[in-house]
Order: sequence, then C-alpha cells, then structure tokens
Amino acid sequence: MTAADLDAVMEIEAQAYPFPWTLGIFRDCLHVGYCCWVYSQGEDILAYGVMSIAAGESHLLNLCVRADARRTGLGTTMLRHLVNLARKHGADVALLEVRPSNVAAVDLYRSVGFNEVGIRKNYYPADKGREDALVMARQL
Repeated sequence: MTAADLDAVMEIEAQAYPFPWTLGIFRDCLHVGYCCWVYSQGEDILAYGVMSIAAGESHLLNLCVRADARRTGLGTTMLRHLVNLARKHGADVALLEVRPSNVAAVDLYRSVGFNEVGIRKNYYPADKGREDALVMARQL
C-alpha cells in the first residue's frame, strides 16, 4: 500500500464499515512503517490489510475485501500473506480484535487457525452504545 492507493482504500473502507478508519489513520500507518498491503487486479484494489509487528507480536489492525470480491478466497489469501509476513519478521504470535457481530470475519480468522483468547468490553463504537471485541490469537 502506498499513499497513491489511499483513495481506493478509503472507498472500500467507507462501504464496509459503519465506523470506518479515517484517511489520517491510514496515513499514520504508512508513515510509521506498519505492514500495509493491497491486493489489486489490474488498476483495481480489491482488498487491503494493515498489521503492526513489534516485540515478537504481530497485531492485525485492519483487513478488508471489497464487497464485490468477497467469498472468493481473497480474505484468506490476504490473511495468510500477513501471517507469513509476521513470521518472516520474527513474530511468535498474531493477535487481532474483531466484532462478534462480524460472523464472516470471525469464521475467516478461525479457518486460518486463530482462537478466541479474550474479550475487550465496549471496544467498538456501535449505533446504540458500544460493542465488545473478541480478541483472537494464533501462534506462529
């Protein structure tokens, strides 16, 4: 992912989430050197992922597939790519948070070996209040 990709990334983000990341968050992730990747087909960005790696841990911060490219295996491809990158950068564990209401994402993470290890109460903004986050982890 580069700054030139951010318009397309923001379009996907805004369509996918009721409370999307801001452009500034993506710029900050690029600026500090997080692992930021896009999957493109020709000129079209179909998916992206953002992950931090430090002190033997990787933290998947954002993974999203464009609506018309879902259920094609692209989420699995992106997730496996990020897990492999974490391993190559010396991480021993991969962590993430996910909304329990995002059943497709929870199923994806479980299919690639992530397990629930905790709950963060009131982690995500929601239409009416806050939603908990499932904390999931996978040994690398």
